Amino acid sequence: MHLAVAWFVAIALAQGTAATFRDADDIRELTRLESVWNDAHLHGDADALDRMWAEDFTVTVPNMPVMTRADALGVFRTKRLSFQHYESSDLGFRIYGDAALVTGRLRRTRSMNDRTVEDDWRFTKVYVRRGDQWKVVAFHASPAAP
Repeated sequence: MHLAVAWFVAIALAQGTAATFRDADDIRELTRLESVWNDAHLHGDADALDRMWAEDFTVTVPNMPVMTRADALGVFRTKRLSFQHYESSDLGFRIYGDAALVTGRLRRTRSMNDRTVEDDWRFTKVYVRRGDQWKVVAFHASPAAP
């Protein structure tokens, strides 16, 4: 009886360790993707964002209409919007199998139509694993608390 319990405990620990290693790999990849996201916004790289965003991607941010993937890419491709500063901090990661949440703080300075705006937001991004790649399906931001 004790041997059977020990065997099940050993299997559970081994599976937990495998999950921990996979989570660590996923967090490294999601951290990398967060850098790609920030750099793409800062440099107006619509192609990089196009590769990151799922077909059903949506953006919900303060004082703007909800945007689909096509809407958001259209804004970037016209070059009407530019960023002078784009930095995230306080990143948090939660992995749920093939879904992940990334939370954090975003400070950015953007210009559009000869108007410059400073944003200080808390954000949540939802990623899903499609094949062997993480894709962003949703981005939501709201004003950071003072």
